[in-house]
This record gives sequence, C-alpha cells and structure tokens, in this order.
Amino acid sequence: MAQPFLYNYDSVLITGILFLLIIAMNELSFRIGRFVQHSTDAEMKTLTGSIQGSILGLLALLLGFTFSMSMQRFDGRSEALIAEANAIGTASLRVQLLPEEFHAEANALLGRYVDMRIGIGKIDLSHAAQRKKYNQDIAALQSDLWALAVAATNADPRPVTSGAFVNSLNEMIDSQGKRNALQQMRVPEVVLWLLFIVFVASGGMLGYSSGLSGTRVVAPTVMVSFLIAMIVFIIIDLDRPKRGLIQVDQSSLLALQGAVPMPPSESGMGERTGVVSY
Repeated sequence: MAQPFLYNYDSVLITGILFLLIIAMNELSFRIGRFVQHSTDAEMKTLTGSIQGSILGLLALLLGFTFSMSMQRFDGRSEALIAEANAIGTASLRVQLLPEEFHAEANALLGRYVDMRIGIGKIDLSHAAQRKKYNQDIAALQSDLWALAVAATNADPRPVTSGAFVNSLNEMIDSQGKRNALQQMRVPEVVLWLLFIVFVASGGMLGYSSGLSGTRVVAPTVMVSFLIAMIVFIIIDLDRPKRGLIQVDQSSLLALQGAVPMPPSESGMGERTGVVSY
C-alpha cells in the first residue's frame, strides 16, 4: 500500500521546515506592514487585529481537532496490540485442552507466531517488500495452526476442548487483521496540509499586525511559533506507526515470548499436518 507523501519524510525535518517558514513569513509580513503603515487608517488596523484573532482561533481549533484524531489512532493501535497479545495468550493456554499429541506442535507454532508478530512490529511501514515477506510467513503459520486445529477437532470433537482452542485461534487471527487495519488508519494528509497553511498564515498575520503598529515583537512571536511547532511535531509523530519517535509499547507481546512454552526438540514435527519451518 502506497504511503502518503509526508510519511516519507522525517517528522523532525517537517517540523523544522515549518518553523522556518513561519519565521520567514512573519518577517516578510512585518516588512509589508511597515511599508503600508502610514497609508493605513486606524479602522483598518483594528480590522487587521480582529482578523488576526480569528486566524489564531482557527489555528487553535485545528490543532485541537488534529491532535485528537492522531491520539485516537495511537490509542487504537495500542489497544489492538494488547487485544492481540491477550488472544495469543488465550490460545496458548487452551493448547492444554487439545489431545496430548498436539501439544508440542501447537506450542512450537504459537512460539514462532509470537516471534513473527514482534518482528513485523519493528519494521517501518514504508519497507513494503520486507513487511510483505513477514505477512506471507505469518499467513503460512496461521494456515498451519488452523490445520492443526482441524486435526485436533477430528480427534476430539468436543466443543469444551478442541472447540475452545478453535475459538481462541479464530479470535487471534481476527485480532491480527484488526491491528493491521488500524496501522493504515492515519490523519488524512489534507488535514495536515490545512493545518500547515493556517499555521504559516497565522505567523504572517502576526508579522503584518506588528508592522502596522510599528513595533517588532520578536521573542513572544518566536516562542509561540516554537510551541505550536512542537504540538505539530507531536501530532505528526503520534500518527506514524513504526516510524516516529513515539511508538506503541510491545511489552504485552514481548511477555509472551517466555510465556509460550517451546519444546526442546521439534524433530519429526510437521509430518502430521504439513507444518512449514521458518
């Protein structure tokens, strides 16, 4: 799946360029304001101040709206990871309900599955070929687990034993699909571009208003611009699964690496259900 244009660039770089654009626009607008200062009456200066307040209010609204969107998506990805870890943990516990001859094979497959899910969780979404290979291997493991569940159900068709494992396996596969879908859900790029435009325009209005008044306000303008740029950085970073500085904590999945028992020897496994080794 093709990534949005901005996703290909580092969030620090985007924020830095945006901050410099605001400062440059502020300086240019200040010079324009100074140039037309003497030909602008008091009523126009008052109107300019009102417009400046309106643009700053619009910027605050967009910042709050966009931050809320990015935070909701980040929380969704975090909850999806916890749900998937719980589903895998439940499936590993219900292995004990299967006939004994299936225990070693099921534990081995689930152990590999946990490793694969942790592995793909560390790969940037822009590395499409590498992620595709991981997803193919994960799909193969899911097929092997399902084949094992079918064989176990044929050997023991009781719903409270093999049936419980099948249900947990189905939930595990569904949770993986939901997590993959949530990783593709991000703040629409057009919203980010609109935020950037309003941000730069607000910097320009601050400079123009200062130019009309004939007073340069450097420190407060730079401070406000920097703080807003930091908020924009957090918005962008929260919206970047596998790429930004703020990442979903994988400790729930990492805890499963020691929780899912692995057999000391896997020789001879795969003969019954055609298990593929990775």
